[in-house]
Amino acid sequence: MAGPRTVDRSDIQALLKSGFGDLTEAVYLLATVIDPGAARAWLADATPTSVADMAGRLAEVMQIAVSSAGLAALGLGEASLAGFSPEFLAGMTGDEARSRRLGDVGVNAPERWRWGGAKGDPHVLILLYAAPGSLGVLRDRIETAAFREAFSTTELTTTDMGGHEPFGFVDGISQPTIDWTGARTPGTNADLEYGDLIAAGEFVLGETNEYGKLTTMGDLGRNGAYLVFRQLQQDVRGFWRFVAQRQPSGGAAALAEAMVGRRLDGAPLVAGAAADPRNGFTYVADPEGLACPFGAHVRRANPRTADMPGGVGNWLSRQLRRLGLITPDERADRIAASRFHRILRRGREYGRAITPEQALDPATPDPESGLDFICLVANIARQFEFVQGAWIASAKFGGLDGEQDPLLGAREPFPVGHPTDAFSLPRAGGAARRIEALPTFVTVRGGAYFFLPGLSALKAIARS
Repeated sequence: MAGPRTVDRSDIQALLKSGFGDLTEAVYLLATVIDPGAARAWLADATPTSVADMAGRLAEVMQIAVSSAGLAALGLGEASLAGFSPEFLAGMTGDEARSRRLGDVGVNAPERWRWGGAKGDPHVLILLYAAPGSLGVLRDRIETAAFREAFSTTELTTTDMGGHEPFGFVDGISQPTIDWTGARTPGTNADLEYGDLIAAGEFVLGETNEYGKLTTMGDLGRNGAYLVFRQLQQDVRGFWRFVAQRQPSGGAAALAEAMVGRRLDGAPLVAGAAADPRNGFTYVADPEGLACPFGAHVRRANPRTADMPGGVGNWLSRQLRRLGLITPDERADRIAASRFHRILRRGREYGRAITPEQALDPATPDPESGLDFICLVANIARQFEFVQGAWIASAKFGGLDGEQDPLLGAREPFPVGHPTDAFSLPRAGGAARRIEALPTFVTVRGGAYFFLPGLSALKAIARS
């Protein structure tokens, strides 16, 4: 029998391994090809950081991704594009149905975006990370005369908010762990429990995924990943003023935490395991949503369900569940197993942070801030689009009605005339408290799908 598959870490861009949290300065360059020959020459000389390079301490990192429009602009023909997913080839705004599923309607409609959408997708995304005080030096070395001959660029700056997102919550706590060595076998009894160790093929093309199959890829796919980028502007002042106006017993912070699903300090609303109090938990012990509401942002974004809600149990209970004869948690049974829909988040905040107290003070300036959301997946439809469409934007997640994600919802009625702007707080022994007329707190300002190629594939693109 063949041994575990060896992943070629020297050919995989380092973003699949890390978000480079200690490199607190970063900028994203949205580049448009203006001279294909010069662009290919620059890409041929580019040296993105690989996973293997992370054996030592890094002072700077460059990563490169390309959109389907970018591949065409660089001269790749249809034959070279074979094997890429239809979602990537069509783009994030490739059809109206996709926009509706993603919640890109109303104020989030692509025609309103600052970049991408109606303005066309950027061709190349260049991500630069550096230690404090070093980003300018890195940019000077990257943005040479040859670079400027090849591309025109728009920059998206980032801000180090000390591990918090703009609303004030500690962020970046829950992430899947890539099973680089094949330590677990998908489809076994271990999958009956929720876990964070996820098959490499859920993120790296050409590797084994959670179905036990190699992910689909074309000639250029090996060791690459799809990169989803969405610029999300957050109305920090509007959010904190809303919860202050609707505060339940316990104050504005309690309602804000119920909507997010975590405390401001990142602690979950349900009890976590002693060994991992922030991330070692499921919602099995909270079937009524009394601790963490069903519609809370983190419960929607990752319901933490296993293949059989409730866990493994004993042999008899496993067999009864397989036969559908008992249902330990009917609501959880309506939600797909989380391991098939995990995403690897790599985004950063931008703009100027203000505290909740400052947000409530009319004298405080109202600066723009938000999140440059980035995630990596091997299957755009089954991972990002499923999470965004079926869990975040859906008004019927987990049996709810008329509620979208309390943070990310677009609030557009769907179907026509059916509100989506409510949020329910379950109460023991009585009807849930239903808060209505939630405004839009997060607005999409741009977005696109990119391909993060392996290093050898990047050189092949440069030779096209």
